[in-house]
Amino acid sequence: MVLAKYEQVQLFQDDQLVLSDLNLEIEEGQFIYVLGEVGCGKTSLLKSIYGELPIASGEATVLETDMTRMKQRKLPKLRRQLGIVFQDFQLLRDRTVDENLDFVLRATGWKKKIDRERRIIEVLEQVGLPDKTRHLPHELSGGEQQRVCIARAILNNPKLLLADEPTANLDAENGRKVMELLNGIRLQGTTVVMTTHNEQWPKDFPGIIWRCKDGKVLIENG
Repeated sequence: MVLAKYEQVQLFQDDQLVLSDLNLEIEEGQFIYVLGEVGCGKTSLLKSIYGELPIASGEATVLETDMTRMKQRKLPKLRRQLGIVFQDFQLLRDRTVDENLDFVLRATGWKKKIDRERRIIEVLEQVGLPDKTRHLPHELSGGEQQRVCIARAILNNPKLLLADEPTANLDAENGRKVMELLNGIRLQGTTVVMTTHNEQWPKDFPGIIWRCKDGKVLIENG
């Protein structure tokens, strides 16, 4: 099943052409690495998928949504079907782990408190942090914060998880833990699209490689 498809897409950032002639497909169950140097357009590509960066021209569909005609008011509906993991975590600093997760569940339509509590326990167990519910973000290590971010991203069982440099701010051990976690999520059926400058990860956790270079995205395998 095709989850996203780009045909002759052009991406601009502040009137500057970032990526051109994009012809890409994202299918169910894939692990896709978006590789390239800093400033090559990796993050811009991810932002275009979750609607942060408008698509200037071409044809683009994400989870059956026409991104070229996307109205701002419809963006929350699309994002409820996506999981997004940010490099800088973006946790609410004044709320505990379970409050961070509960905030997302309430915002995405979970009405019953007992259902929210059950789901929070499930995802924290999945990421190996069942005992961290009452901790504030600053009381966690960087690796633990990133795992909370992954827990947040999978709350609504997304078909597509987007991760922007999720290991960039972590040491080698915690980076590997995050990669093992993301790979496990992919094995359970969620497609993962991850930007990184780490050339080792595709060797350790094989997937499809998209390389951003000279304003293009080259598919190296898959």
